[in-house]
Amino acid sequence: MVRIEVIANQSVEDDIVEKFEHELPDLEYTILPEVHGKGRNSHKNGNNIWPEENFLLFSYTDEENAKKIKELVETVRNRFPREGISIFAVPACEI
Repeated sequence: MVRIEVIANQSVEDDIVEKFEHELPDLEYTILPEVHGKGRNSHKNGNNIWPEENFLLFSYTDEENAKKIKELVETVRNRFPREGISIFAVPACEI
């Protein structure tokens, strides 16, 4: 089992979720809609100085779905190269 985390600008949330819903309709995931922080190139704090916000989508899934998720996120990243889209995977085990 793998924990996949996608952290991206809220402007691409719908694009990513639509890809997942279409290509992986049985995928279970959770979205945290307002995520603040600092990346390599900018701050996303949802305030007057740094008004943009990110979202976090995470899913616990198998290796096969994890590879497909990576491919789907890459297609969105290629379409929106300046939006700051990151994906991470870590091994997970249910206890």
